[in-house]
Amino acid sequence: MVDKVAKRIDRPRMVVIGGGTGLPVILRNLKKKDVDITAIVTVADDGGSSGILRSYINVLPPGDIRNVLVALSNLPKLDLDIFQYRFKSSDKFLSGHAIGNLIITALSEMEGGFFAAVQKLTKMMDVEGHVFPVCDESLELHAEFQDGTKIAGESEITNADKMIKRVWVESANNDKKPKAVKDVIEAIMDADQIVLGPGSLYTSILPNLMVSNVGKAVIETNAEVVYICNIMTQKGETDNFTDADHVKILDRQLGYNFVDTILVNNKKVPASYIDHQRWSDESQPVKHDYDGLKKLGCRVISSDFLELRDHGAFHNGQLVTNELIRLLGQPKISH
Repeated sequence: MVDKVAKRIDRPRMVVIGGGTGLPVILRNLKKKDVDITAIVTVADDGGSSGILRSYINVLPPGDIRNVLVALSNLPKLDLDIFQYRFKSSDKFLSGHAIGNLIITALSEMEGGFFAAVQKLTKMMDVEGHVFPVCDESLELHAEFQDGTKIAGESEITNADKMIKRVWVESANNDKKPKAVKDVIEAIMDADQIVLGPGSLYTSILPNLMVSNVGKAVIETNAEVVYICNIMTQKGETDNFTDADHVKILDRQLGYNFVDTILVNNKKVPASYIDHQRWSDESQPVKHDYDGLKKLGCRVISSDFLELRDHGAFHNGQLVTNELIRLLGQPKISH
């Protein structure tokens, strides 16, 4: 067992919560810093390879976990490329599946559980830090829309193209209220800094916080809670949202103003650069509402966090990580 006292003296503890493609961008850069990293990852994904494996084998969705393991792994590039390899569509039996997803699924059976399988893989892959699925049971994301209709399933919610009123999670296999395992809660309570995102507000970040004991821990921890605001709004989820709107939703869903600091990109995104066919979920740049954020009690850090590549707008992982490290040395603001 890790000597917790010695660890705290040696390195600050950072917990990053989320899912999707944004989380690995931050983790890859945090791995280069002298910090103790814990990634807490959503298990509500039901699309693509993860969704197929989830429905056929009743395993927790491995895709987001796979990408986080790779981001924090110290294995040679060839090993990671093999782990990430996705079979071609012409390979009908294995079409679309990543080898890593199949390995995680197999280990889940061998180890008698998803959480145990991920812990085994962190050792096998020489992972820098800790990777925790938010739950050791399959979660189903539910949403109520502004028109009063309700839908279950992350991919169904994303494709509904309606304004979301609220989301919550339920166990996919029983009627029990989903709860995170002890390791997840201890990591949050022992942290010096909690980082939310970057990622989809309703389908990557909130599914974690809607697990009751996770949301409670994030509210009660002494750690500074930092939200990395999305650069672009997402169609059907956050159309026309300002950065303050993002924080309002987070606070409203947990019933408490818990976001201490927000990182906001202030570099202009050239409208002509974005390929909206390729990045169909991106709508427009998130508008800045400084006064709205201050009313919510947030410390606002507005800077150039933009990386333009492949005709899309992304966070520059190095610039964001440098700011997170700088924040570690500052006192937490009081709401």
